[in-house]
Amino acid sequence: MVNRKLTDVLKKRLGDGKAIVIMGARQVGKTTLLKSMFKSDNSAMFLNGDEPDVQSTFENATSTALKQIFVNKKYIVIDEAQRIKNIGLKLKLVTDSIPNVKLFICGSSSLDLANKINEPLTGRKWEYMMYPLSFDEMAKHHGLLEEKRLIPHRLVYGYYPEVVTSAGDEKEILKQLSDSYLYKDILMWEQVKKPEKLVKLLQALAYQIGSQVSYAELSGLCGLDAKTIERYISLLEQCYVIFRLSSFSRNLRNELKFSKKIYFYDNGIRNSLIANYSAAQSRQDIGNLWENFLVSERKKRNSYGEHWCNSWFWRTTEQKEIDYIEEADGKISAFEFKWNDNAKYKTPAQFADAYPNAALKIISPGNAEEFML
Repeated sequence: MVNRKLTDVLKKRLGDGKAIVIMGARQVGKTTLLKSMFKSDNSAMFLNGDEPDVQSTFENATSTALKQIFVNKKYIVIDEAQRIKNIGLKLKLVTDSIPNVKLFICGSSSLDLANKINEPLTGRKWEYMMYPLSFDEMAKHHGLLEEKRLIPHRLVYGYYPEVVTSAGDEKEILKQLSDSYLYKDILMWEQVKKPEKLVKLLQALAYQIGSQVSYAELSGLCGLDAKTIERYISLLEQCYVIFRLSSFSRNLRNELKFSKKIYFYDNGIRNSLIANYSAAQSRQDIGNLWENFLVSERKKRNSYGEHWCNSWFWRTTEQKEIDYIEEADGKISAFEFKWNDNAKYKTPAQFADAYPNAALKIISPGNAEEFML
């Protein structure tokens, strides 16, 4: 199953001289997408950074040698690029010396890859994010009505490609994916000294999705100081496990200005961390699952559709709240998420007075496609 929207975005960049870097978590389909793009193109060359001859080729490469290796090739795809020594400098050499070659770079460890290529390729690359499958992709795959029927299942098991295509094995696959996150990309990173406490932190964050996060509270739950928690959360963001949403504040004294919410990129990973795969309809945390699902799907929609906007949540010291705010081209849009289609909601008077031109909409299962497509 190939991400057609991202494929279309990448194809628009084929004619310029910049490298294309595809970032994202493990197992979201980065390599599969590139193989699909160039499967019948003889002008494309695929290289795997895990292979010793590929590593040695780049290790001792000069621009002259690389021109000979890439002769008659327009597209060079390098998978597991982080395995190649000094890969950032080598890629810079290619983009500067062989302008007729288009580089595509990805790897299983986006954290490691980013650290090796960001500085050398400054100004020489386009960077794109790839997520787990989306509501939009699946609706196109088997129809909008069928995917809407599957929303309760997605709230529990998420959208990882292997999870979606392996009915009956979702729990085992999610356990393996969770371990892949924790042990390959994060716990092996030199900054992480207390792995068992990182696991506790992840579990604490999983229980707090949709809630305002307190580092002091997390510190008490995990036995870590606030600075360590901040560093671990930053690492988790760089590994595309979680992302933060800040509070919106413009006009009011009592608006929260520095608060954060934390969401998981995938509901299935979140539920795996707390080992809870209960059916959506019977869960106490259904509202939190629905909010996490919608915010992550909106993130995919905005990224793939190139909808440029800023996003926040809104809350006051009196606990008046709006789940999600977007601002694009000077226009503010507000959204409240309700699992019950018949739920009522009244825009807080403070928000309506302070932002009279902001439109607010309730998003429930009945109209969710408007928000995600």
